[in-house]
Amino acid sequence: MMQQKPPLDLSTIDKSWTLFLDRDGVINEDKIGSYIFNADEFVFMKGAPGLFKKISEKFGRIIVVTNQRGIGRGLMSEDDLTAIHKKMVSEVTTAGGKIDGIYFAPSINNNDPMRKPNPGMALMAKEDFPEINFSTSIIVGNKHSDMLFGRNAGMYTVFLATTNPEIPFPHPDIDLRYDLLQDFVKAL
Repeated sequence: MMQQKPPLDLSTIDKSWTLFLDRDGVINEDKIGSYIFNADEFVFMKGAPGLFKKISEKFGRIIVVTNQRGIGRGLMSEDDLTAIHKKMVSEVTTAGGKIDGIYFAPSINNNDPMRKPNPGMALMAKEDFPEINFSTSIIVGNKHSDMLFGRNAGMYTVFLATTNPEIPFPHPDIDLRYDLLQDFVKAL
């Protein structure tokens, strides 16, 4: 039986905490029913690069975890994804923030251990950054699979209602809910 964690209290967050972020619909605008194929299609959510400055002051580690089935389907290459992530990191760094790691799951197989809701990307991040403690980690995402990814790894979950506002709250898999990333950051 998993130990019951105390409710998420944002005021307790310090540099020992890790923030995991989904990408599409959280950091950048989502292309519903499709993929972001190249860096030109990557458009930050309003004010997103600047939000990373405050996030970087609060959290010790910031990790992006993203399912990228478009690669598995042959619709884009890993080089395309690398270019997108270079643009993302460059703009975040220019705005005074940081991203410590980016993990992606290219598989089209939902049972792939790396693909959310499975916790493989979290486990990879912990391998690269051994100080990560999942009980003091938060996943911020806009899909139920992000919330399950967090639960499967033992993290707190923050749901953003950017693309799936119909998901009810309160919800057993969601600790906190905000409309946008900027609302979550404002609450920190």
